[in-house]
Amino acid sequence: MSKRDYYEVLGVDRKASDQELKSAYRKLALQYHPDRNPGNAESEEKFKEINEAYGILANAESRARYDRFGQAGVGASGASAPWGAADFGGFEDILGDLFGDIFGGGRNSRRGGAQRGADLRYDLEITLEQAAAGFKTEINVPRLETCDPCGGSGAAPGTSPVACNVCGGAGQVRFQQGFFSVSRTCHQCRGTGRMIANQCKTCRGQGRIEKEQDLEIKIPAGVDTGARLRLSGEGEAGSSGGPAGDLYVVIQVKEHELFERQANNLYVNVPLSFTQAALGSDIKVPTLDGEESLSVPEATQTGSIFRVKGKGIVSLQGHARGDLFVVTTIVTPSKLSREQKKLLEQFAALEEKQNLGAAKRLGNKVKDIFG
Repeated sequence: MSKRDYYEVLGVDRKASDQELKSAYRKLALQYHPDRNPGNAESEEKFKEINEAYGILANAESRARYDRFGQAGVGASGASAPWGAADFGGFEDILGDLFGDIFGGGRNSRRGGAQRGADLRYDLEITLEQAAAGFKTEINVPRLETCDPCGGSGAAPGTSPVACNVCGGAGQVRFQQGFFSVSRTCHQCRGTGRMIANQCKTCRGQGRIEKEQDLEIKIPAGVDTGARLRLSGEGEAGSSGGPAGDLYVVIQVKEHELFERQANNLYVNVPLSFTQAALGSDIKVPTLDGEESLSVPEATQTGSIFRVKGKGIVSLQGHARGDLFVVTTIVTPSKLSREQKKLLEQFAALEEKQNLGAAKRLGNKVKDIFG
């Protein structure tokens, strides 16, 4: 019985690259692997066919013979092998090899190679005035830094790490199971690929030590709670020569005793006396830049809001500034002098007479409607 074309079995073009062959094989091997299809004879035969095809095409010499002479060119090597369940690589081996290539565990990678340092977070609490104006400050950051005596190698000064004698410096030990390649972290060097005979006494072979670093940072005007400032390369030092991580300064603006912030606008409550509210008045209101004059019209009520333009917070982009909104509250005096009481009683009498007149006029209107 004639065999199917190997390229057709893998579903690739005859000009497919080695990577395209490998990708097609892995996809089909995952689909038809016996571990994924237990007891399915059809899948088992399909899996044998896939392995046979890839075994020929993955080898440059046998592929060239197959391209030129077909099945006759590969002879017995192209014959179906007596596969058994024990000959199939484990399903997890395929997955391990596949994801190893994707995430850096492939044939040419080093798990124990240079690694980027960790990012750090620093929480900074500031005042509303500081947030509005912007300022410079100094912060103290504890972090892992490269060990100076050993230069980050972890070996005692004057010595150097050597390649692991088990994995040859790869950090992994590979095993071949049929057509599958399986990697395991080297137990000797624990994936670093290096061995240190004489450890640095300062860092004890780690290559990094914990230090506190003073950093000057600039807080831009307009920041608000939750803003994050990124300082590139100011995080922890990388290992084995890897780059340093970043430092993120997270801003927390303290509550203010007078002002409430909403986006770039500010709100402030201002008390008014009864006479100021009734007759109108020019008052002084607080702002972040000092006091400002505000004209309050007569008959102002509690809860009235007045806007003072441009006295809020500048935007982070710096092209606009918010406003200050003044919310009024009418304050009733708690203590009155005799003269004040007398005047208010006279006012109340006039008010009562006015209210009686208004009530009489309202009563006459009702009579006219229903009379």
